[in-house]
Amino acid sequence: MAASGFADLPAPPYYAVIFSSQRSAADAEGYDRTATRMAELVRDQPGFLGFESTRGADGFGITVAYFDSEQSIRAWREHAEHTVARDLGHRRWYQRFEQRIAVVQRAYGGPHTPSD
Repeated sequence: MAASGFADLPAPPYYAVIFSSQRSAADAEGYDRTATRMAELVRDQPGFLGFESTRGADGFGITVAYFDSEQSIRAWREHAEHTVARDLGHRRWYQRFEQRIAVVQRAYGGPHTPSD
C-alpha cells in the first residue's frame, strides 16, 4: 500500500476481493494483532497486488485486496494461517461480513489538483 492509503496497482485487468464487515466489541487487541499479521502475510503471497482498507468509528469497515488471478485469490483463501484468522473472525470479531470478488476492467483517477 502506498503512503497515501491507495494501493499502487498495475493496469487492469485484475481481481478485487471486497470484504465488508461490522466489528463486534470482542477482543480488540487480538483482532488488531491478527489484522496486522494478515497484512504482513498477504504481501508475500504470489499474485497479490495491494490493498486498501478503512474502518469507521462505528466498527464498519471495508478492505479491498487486489490479485492478479482467481488462482491467487484461492491460494490466499487456502493459506493455513489465513484460514485460522478467518475462522476466528467469523466466530469472534465480526457481527456481520460480506465478501465479493470482482474483475476490474478499467481504472482511472489521480491526485486532485485544486483550482485557483
